[in-house]
Amino acid sequence: MTEEIRALSLTDVKDPPSGAGQDPEKRRQILAGAREVFFERGFDAASMGDIARAAGVSKGTLYVYFEDKVDLFGSLVISECDETAERLFVLDASEPDLEAALMKLGVSFLEAMLRPCHVATVRTVIAIAEKFPAIGLRFLEAGPNSGTRRLSAFLRAKVEQGVLDIDDTDAAASQFLSLSKDTILAPVLFGAAATIQPQQMEQVVRRAVTLFMKVYGVHR
Repeated sequence: MTEEIRALSLTDVKDPPSGAGQDPEKRRQILAGAREVFFERGFDAASMGDIARAAGVSKGTLYVYFEDKVDLFGSLVISECDETAERLFVLDASEPDLEAALMKLGVSFLEAMLRPCHVATVRTVIAIAEKFPAIGLRFLEAGPNSGTRRLSAFLRAKVEQGVLDIDDTDAAASQFLSLSKDTILAPVLFGAAATIQPQQMEQVVRRAVTLFMKVYGVHR
């Protein structure tokens, strides 16, 4: 096996062969080791050997589950995004207090965006996306696009209930999530996390909810 790294297109991402690399626990074990190494050393400095040692598996086992370092990092990105989405975007369409639901989602979303591991992931993806565009596309699809789709489904239900008046719920969902991290995420990405206070986060999300309801709320 070699550690040659190539840029993958989305069509290059294939499921592992039948009977190989199918143990979910082993896959989680490898991803845990990869997370430790990538976030400690960065993408370029991390090697498959380092990851194998951190995961407690042989280097050959890594290649049973992942084609190369690019594929492994891309899979880690998807895993991190899926975990975040499953935890955050649990929205009950029967919830009568829409503003409270949006407030809770916005704060939780912002807290997740500011987790050190998420910030490290975003920084790494940005750093390597030009060289490995498939990584950027994987992150975009599993992260921002996935969250937008989940929130959009909730908003469509509220439109059907007559609570909201929205023509394009995908666009509205994206707008709300963007408003919720406005003035917060960029400073954190550029190293100013210590300047962000909890009350500031709540104020930003509350403003996002207020603006969103003014534009899309049905006023009876």
